[in-house]
Amino acid sequence: MKYFVNKGSIVREIWGNADTILFIFAGASAEFALNKAVDWLYFTGKLPKDPLGRLFSTVDYARQIVFSEYDAALKAIDKITVIHQGVETSRGAAIPDWAYRDVLFMLIDYSIRSFEILERKLTKKEKIEIFNVFYQVGSRMGISGLPVTYDDWKTMRSGHLQENLIKSNFTLDLYQQYKKHLGLIRYIMLKQVQILVVPPKVNQLLSLGNLRLLTPVLMVYKITRLIKIEKLIRNVILPNDYKSKIIDLDMVKN
Repeated sequence: MKYFVNKGSIVREIWGNADTILFIFAGASAEFALNKAVDWLYFTGKLPKDPLGRLFSTVDYARQIVFSEYDAALKAIDKITVIHQGVETSRGAAIPDWAYRDVLFMLIDYSIRSFEILERKLTKKEKIEIFNVFYQVGSRMGISGLPVTYDDWKTMRSGHLQENLIKSNFTLDLYQQYKKHLGLIRYIMLKQVQILVVPPKVNQLLSLGNLRLLTPVLMVYKITRLIKIEKLIRNVILPNDYKSKIIDLDMVKN
């Protein structure tokens, strides 16, 4: 059987681990709030009403694609395209191509950053593999102007971070929604993870700071994995509304 992402791929290892996905989620939640096209996410009203659910849906679609048989993955990608086309029709305008690229770039970048924080440094070959998977997704969606190599992506990603992010009223509102839906303690933890995972430009715009309170916590957490209690600890601190969804993110990664 042909899969969209081959068994044994580093992409499957990254997206088959709930801890890594939570870090990807944290990074994306920061950058979504700054993106100049975030008004598109406010258009349907779903983002401010349920920001965690909206972001989890993005992550879940990506995960479905990574672990699906090839034709099923293409259908999932096409479904994403149709959903966005419906939003464009409702608003009577087109989502900018650079906004599509930004979301794709986030998934690539935070896949790499999150895995390296929680596990180990990736090789250049592994990073290229991650890029290639999401390039295929973007290509299937018909996104124009995609970089065709990993090195080109690095250059374009740097440019997008400088050009397409702004701290706006949407940013402030979205962070208020994060705090409301997470509660104070989990909200503080979210921002601490963001300090670890986001690029400097994102940190600067959000004024996250450099006080890395989670660094010693991560060291302890890695030790707990050796004695197999890390999931118990993680599940205790998860939001109840999303606990089952996050637990389900753990899966066999072969």
